[in-house]
Amino acid sequence: MSANPKVKIYHNPECGTSRNTLALIRNTNIEPEVIEYLVTPPSKNELIQMIADAGLTVREAIRKNVAPYTDLGID
Repeated sequence: MSANPKVKIYHNPECGTSRNTLALIRNTNIEPEVIEYLVTPPSKNELIQMIADAGLTVREAIRKNVAPYTDLGID
């Protein structure tokens, strides 16, 4: 890993998990690029790239325990 890795976090300041993750990153002396995704959502192409970079399928990347996923009865 490089001495100053480039880190980007799509953050929701109202979410405890997101706040904890941001704090963990900062505790390693890394200041990430913080994007509040509810204010500035990623584009379709950015989402496609992030999911691919993570080695996930779209279905694996979706939060299944919240609306609209639960409302649609997809599973």
